Amino acid sequence: MRNLPPLNSLKAFESSGRHLNFRLAAEELGVTQGAVAQHVRALEDLLKIKLFERHARGLSLTDEGRKYLPPVRRAFDMIAEATGNLSAQSAVVTISSTPSFATRWLVPKLGSFAQDHPDIQVRLDASNNRANFQTDGVDIAVRQGKPPFGPGLVAEPLLAAQLIAVCHPDLASGPDPIQSPRDLLNHVLLEDTHGQWPLFLEAALEERPVKDVKTMTFSQTSMAIDAALASQGIALANPEFVEADLMANRLCQPVEFSMETDEGYYVVAPREPRNPVIVSIVRRWLAEQV
Repeated sequence: MRNLPPLNSLKAFESSGRHLNFRLAAEELGVTQGAVAQHVRALEDLLKIKLFERHARGLSLTDEGRKYLPPVRRAFDMIAEATGNLSAQSAVVTISSTPSFATRWLVPKLGSFAQDHPDIQVRLDASNNRANFQTDGVDIAVRQGKPPFGPGLVAEPLLAAQLIAVCHPDLASGPDPIQSPRDLLNHVLLEDTHGQWPLFLEAALEERPVKDVKTMTFSQTSMAIDAALASQGIALANPEFVEADLMANRLCQPVEFSMETDEGYYVVAPREPRNPVIVSIVRRWLAEQV
């Protein structure tokens, strides 16, 4: 058990040490001047040292008082900081998503969320590992797949699982121009771990392609899109992920064909979240961005 002096005595000493005046310390603490003087005297009796020299017009610290004041002040500062951090946690929301969804869709929009909700701090956990709401401190997640995602979780659809082919405009109009889905076979196909190119080609060509195609495989969709931006081949992407690049003519959609898959993006949260008000705000904001 810690042998600590009374908190009121420490507060009286710290305030008196800053002001070097019992009256000003009393005004700051909201007590009488006599109470402050009594608390300081009780602290001196407990420590068996003299902390102040009393003068007609104020106080001065003794050598012992000057040594004792800085650590006591730091201790109060640490308590204030810890209390402030604890209070701020009620306005912190942790969002979990895959790195590709985070970089291609969520991160570019977070600036507007910060402007609309300056009192809510966002923490983004971008990982391919599925977060655990109970152990990882996650409040809300964006997951690709098909519900249900687990017991006690509520899932709302966010983005449909639509895929389009995209590439650099120079590639589409280069030596091997792309004018039909069959022309895709003449180029490097940039694949991610979802492995959707065989299904896309079969649906676009209405037959299974017999020609061997060159592929380059990436662990994340965002990396395949970056390779497409660098004219390295053709990637499959959700239109929402490449909207800005298409509008800026950094990418183009060489064929009009698109394919729907059965694994869309969903906003997932516990049925009884830790911060229901904040989670509700974020869920509503995410839906508004689509």
